[in-house]
Amino acid sequence: MNGTTVRVRGALATLAAGCLAAGCAGGGAAVPAGSSSPGPTGTVVVLAAASLTDVLAEVETALEARHPGLDVRTSPAASSTLAAQVVAGAQADVLVTASEATTATVTDALGGEPVVVARNTLQIAVPAGNPGGVTGLDDLADPDLTVALCDPSVPCGAVAAEVLASAGVTAAPDTLEQDVRAVLTKVRLREVDAALVFRTDVLAGGDAVEGVAVPPEHAVATAYPALVLPDAPNPAAARAVVDHLRSPAGVEALRAAGFTTP
Repeated sequence: MNGTTVRVRGALATLAAGCLAAGCAGGGAAVPAGSSSPGPTGTVVVLAAASLTDVLAEVETALEARHPGLDVRTSPAASSTLAAQVVAGAQADVLVTASEATTATVTDALGGEPVVVARNTLQIAVPAGNPGGVTGLDDLADPDLTVALCDPSVPCGAVAAEVLASAGVTAAPDTLEQDVRAVLTKVRLREVDAALVFRTDVLAGGDAVEGVAVPPEHAVATAYPALVLPDAPNPAAARAVVDHLRSPAGVEALRAAGFTTP
C-alpha cells in the first residue's frame, strides 16, 4: 500500500483520502461452519455517507471489541464521491450511501445486493439562538439571510431540492457544499443563518445548532443501503459490518443518532 492510512478516531477525513487513494487490503477470510475461530480478522474498509460518521465510530468500537483481530477503518464522505471511487476501482469492503439511486450506480456497474439499514429526513439547521429568526422553508429564499445547502449532486442536496420544490420555494444559497457535514460546520461556526441538513446532523451539532422542522407535507425521506462490495478484499468482515448495522445493537445506535430503521 502506498501512503499511510490513518485510524478513524479523530482523523476520519484523512483516512478517506489516504485509504481511497492507496487502497486498503483486508486480511480476514470466511470462517467455516463449526469453527472455533473468534470470527473475522484483518482490515475491513467501510466507505459511508458523511451523515453516518458518528454511528460508524460506534460500529468500529463495538466490532473491534467483539473481534480483537479485526481492524475496522471507515471513510465518511459524500455518497456520490464514494460511489464514483468504488466504480473506478478503489479498494473497499462495504459501501453505505444516503441514497438508493447512488448505490444503484455501483450495483449497475459491479453487481451486489444492498440492504437498507436506515432512513433519514431533512431539517432546517440554524446556529444556537437562531440569530436570523428563521421559522420555515420560505426563509431559505430570503436574500438578507446567509444560507448553505448541499450541492445537488450529493444526496442531501438532491433531497433538499425535492423538499424545496414541494414547498414551492426557490432557495438563494450563498454556498453549496460537497457533503452534509461541511454544511453543518458552516452552521456550527455561525457562518450562515440557515441550512438544510439531515435531522441526524442537527442532533450531532449539539448545543451549537438548533433545528427548525420541515412541515410533514413537504418532508422527503432517504434510504441508506449497505452493500458488501462484490470484490471486497475481506468479505467475511464486510458481512460482519452489515450484520452489525442490522443487529439490535446497530439499530439502537442508529436510532440514538436520530435515524429511523426498517
